[in-house]
Amino acid sequence: MVEPNGAVPPGESEPSNDTTAHFTDEFVAQLAALEAGISPDEQEAIAALPSGSALLVVRRGPNIGARFLLDADLTTVGRHPEADIFLDDVTVSRRHAEFVRVGTAFQVRDLGSLNGTYFDGVRIESALLSDGAEVQVGKFRLTFYASRHDKATGN
Repeated sequence: MVEPNGAVPPGESEPSNDTTAHFTDEFVAQLAALEAGISPDEQEAIAALPSGSALLVVRRGPNIGARFLLDADLTTVGRHPEADIFLDDVTVSRRHAEFVRVGTAFQVRDLGSLNGTYFDGVRIESALLSDGAEVQVGKFRLTFYASRHDKATGN
């Protein structure tokens, strides 16, 4: 208690202005998504992913904002019109890379492309993808988002 003159009576401590806020895991995830540049529509699409699937979002390149669903055991990427993910640019090989489902996780493999496939800035032949990882195919930079169901169970 503080007296009208602002003094604190003997034996009492000054009142604390500290407050503690507790946020739900969902709120923390939404805040992290906003900081990572994920739009509310993308957040909704990622949240709706069923187990065993993932989403690729083009962050740089000719198709910025394009989304590609990974929900098959094998998804091909390339400049060939029959590729599952068709990326129409000369920096992309006809048969550039593939995404392979391993249980509920995904792996990216380069298929001997001329310009290579990159995982978080490092040229790779094959890599197991983690949530939020960047995969570069030619001039396209795609961000990988795992199903939240799989992420929650640690798969």
